[in-house]
Amino acid sequence: MLSMKYWTIFLMLSLFGSLSAQSGKLDQKKRETSKSTIYLIPNVYTAVVIGNDTVACMFLKDFIKYSPIRHRTAHEVVQYNRLVRDVKRTLPYAKEVAIIILETYEYMETLPDYKTKQAHLEKMEKHLREIYTPKMKKLTRSQGQLLMKLIDRETNSSSYHIVESIMGTFKAFSANLLAGFFGNSLKKRYNPYDEDRMVERVAVLVEQGAI
Repeated sequence: MLSMKYWTIFLMLSLFGSLSAQSGKLDQKKRETSKSTIYLIPNVYTAVVIGNDTVACMFLKDFIKYSPIRHRTAHEVVQYNRLVRDVKRTLPYAKEVAIIILETYEYMETLPDYKTKQAHLEKMEKHLREIYTPKMKKLTRSQGQLLMKLIDRETNSSSYHIVESIMGTFKAFSANLLAGFFGNSLKKRYNPYDEDRMVERVAVLVEQGAI
């Protein structure tokens, strides 16, 4: 039977400007007018001059604030710290895979026939094997399972649906059958409001740079 790390490799292979700065002094006459003047401060932020005031303009990302966690036992502390470590390790991979899946799917739609699509998939598989096999070998079983959840999170699609869309029903069925040997299912969805709520919390905090 294949080990978990090789199962993860198999599934991974199945999934598939900046503003230019402007500077310069504003004319005194323009400063005295009530009309707002918009310009760019080099390497900082866009600003709006209103009368004698300079107001910085910036886009703020959504910020989610969670209540502090109160761990009841030392074991819960260890589990939480392990989850933080695993999310930090696997979330970047999940985001990379999501981009690859989107780009591969969109490009496949432009190919004229089945033969050309298969040739492209084989090329992609070789490329992914070279890049991700060494990385996936270093993941533990729990990290491999977490990666599948985070890929669902990033793509809003189950692993089964992703494989089926790109590789076909037969390969999706085969991959799901293999996952069953390890007690997993590619059809199982990521649930941030129930069983995966702690994973979602940690993932959001990692994205926000809070942990």
